[in-house]
Amino acid sequence: MGLDQYLYAKKMGLANKLEGEHWKKHNQWFEKISEAVGDDAKYMDTAFGGGMVAVEMKIGQWRKANAIHQWFVDNCQGGEDDCREAYVSREKVTELRDLCKEVLADHSKADDLLPTQEGFFFGSTEYDQWYFEDLEETVKILDNALSMPDEWDFAYQSSW
Repeated sequence: MGLDQYLYAKKMGLANKLEGEHWKKHNQWFEKISEAVGDDAKYMDTAFGGGMVAVEMKIGQWRKANAIHQWFVDNCQGGEDDCREAYVSREKVTELRDLCKEVLADHSKADDLLPTQEGFFFGSTEYDQWYFEDLEETVKILDNALSMPDEWDFAYQSSW
């Protein structure tokens, strides 16, 4: 029990729907994506009789990194901490990564730039080894996200 956090990369595209499962074989875009990510590729019907191919990959995961969680709440969820999925722009990914790097370079900036957040089973609010390890892991996750092609979108979601 506690704060679990996830960053997802998402991509959607139109697909031509054919009878049964045959549409997968005839849609080049879906074939390329499904080869790369396997079962993470999903097909969704639309009201217009066509469909969308959606790919969602979990590219980051944290546990009780409450400072990172609070940053997403404040900067991507409009201050509403309600466990809903929130869109995260590339600019916001870059902003958070750069903040983490700045705090890692000067630990005295932690309380001002990425303050910890109390919450029900949110973990420690100390600026200790675990806090800075969370920031190091965040930099790795966000560097990976930023290395993805521009057509990928990002989303953050938490649960507790």
